[in-house]
Amino acid sequence: MTRAWKVRVGDREVSALHEPATSDERLGTFVCAHGAGGNMHDRGVQAVAKELRGRGLDVVRFNFPYSEKKSGRPDPMPVLRATIEAVMAEVEHEGPLLIGGRSMGGRAASMMAADHVQADGLLLLAYPLHPAGKPEQLRDAHLPSITMPTLCINGTRDSLCRPDLMEAVLPRLGKNFQMHWIEGADHSFHVLKSSGRTDADVLGEIGAATVSWLASMAPR
Repeated sequence: MTRAWKVRVGDREVSALHEPATSDERLGTFVCAHGAGGNMHDRGVQAVAKELRGRGLDVVRFNFPYSEKKSGRPDPMPVLRATIEAVMAEVEHEGPLLIGGRSMGGRAASMMAADHVQADGLLLLAYPLHPAGKPEQLRDAHLPSITMPTLCINGTRDSLCRPDLMEAVLPRLGKNFQMHWIEGADHSFHVLKSSGRTDADVLGEIGAATVSWLASMAPR
């Protein structure tokens, strides 16, 4: 059953939405944070949520305080982290609890994972390894501290994650960290028409990669 509610973060409230999986299989719950330029209702977040729900995941979407008040300036990292933690604390779930999300939201969740927050897995969608046009400013210092199972999905045309730079980081990460590259996709997971693929194809690849990763996490 879909649940919409308000979550208190300090002296503010943000909107949250828990939508159940639409398949018969129930694989867990994904607390999905949005990116810097979006919100819980933006097209990219909704598209990924729909795909993952169809694959057996409940998905929890929510706003950060700045997006709740329709500001374009993201909150400081401590506020982003506190928001994710507040939402997690109010989520009822069966099976694995995953945290993560798109770009900035995923980065905030990854910093929580590096500090060993209580969750079963980390799903990063378009991880922003560096600011656009500033590949020398890597956001990788905390990644080796992540011990929970992690799946990071990025496109090979992502302007915030040069593949060669990420590939250089991967040897420093544990075997728990899995990288999945989507050929020809940009930071929004869009592909060129000349690729012969569609955005729907890319979403399907994201869904399939996520299900495969979850299966690898299951006890044998």
